[in-house]
Amino acid sequence: MDTLRSMRVFRSVVELDSFVRASERLDLSPAMVSKHVMHLERHLGARLLNRSSRHLSLTEIGKVYFEQCRDMLDNLDEVEATVGRTTVVPRGMLRLSAPVWFANAIFTRTLVAYRERFPEVTFDIDLSGRVVNLVEEGFDLALRVSQAPSPSLIARPIGSIAFHLVAAPAYLARAGQPVVPQDLAQHAMISYSLLSNGNELTLDGPQGHETVKFTPVLQCNNESLLHAAALDGMGIALLPSWQTDADLAAGRLVRLFDGYQLAGGKVYAVYTSRRYLSSKVRTFIDFLADEGRLGS
Repeated sequence: MDTLRSMRVFRSVVELDSFVRASERLDLSPAMVSKHVMHLERHLGARLLNRSSRHLSLTEIGKVYFEQCRDMLDNLDEVEATVGRTTVVPRGMLRLSAPVWFANAIFTRTLVAYRERFPEVTFDIDLSGRVVNLVEEGFDLALRVSQAPSPSLIARPIGSIAFHLVAAPAYLARAGQPVVPQDLAQHAMISYSLLSNGNELTLDGPQGHETVKFTPVLQCNNESLLHAAALDGMGIALLPSWQTDADLAAGRLVRLFDGYQLAGGKVYAVYTSRRYLSSKVRTFIDFLADEGRLGS
């Protein structure tokens, strides 16, 4: 039995979580699908799947093998496409890391629109807010907001997001509204703990660049908590427009320093290698960049 063919069958079984659905996709009988999986297990000398009448799950060895198998098949498809000058249909699971505040309707609509175009791609998305290790943790791609992405990774700009300094009306009534950037040093600041420039902020205004250093009353690596703290009047926060637009329109937050320009963060698609970039990753990056879906 063709081991490469068996690997493709195994990948479909795992992605679809069903022998029957895999058989329908591959135009094979369920019995033949089962034979392919058993062929792999005999070939490897290890059980890959736990089977019951209602449920499938990967064994520990199966999890490791599936990740390697998926990546190898994706790369093989790309090589064949390059050599044969054919088009590979994007498929399989795309593992993606992005900031917490990507959990919003704008990004959700982007995912929906992409899957309408490429329905054989599924997503596994990490919005924990941490900086993941793409290689060690098996991520295909990360979306990061930065002014200087790591030189050890490939970073393609795909858009930009405006950031605003905001505060609740209750906080401003209690503490007063800052007039110039240096006033921020006397205010309660709410800070994102993963900012590369530490506890300081640079604005462009009538006097040029102005940098303010501050001691935050709250530091956190989760923008949702910073947003909630700002709404509750804890202090002044620097937050992405995706999180604040509705609150500004409703008067729940007030934007500060209209006469100053904050350096908007560029959104980068970050990945580890251009060589044999899988079609699911390439088309998703192109979709975000070409459609201008994350801002310009």
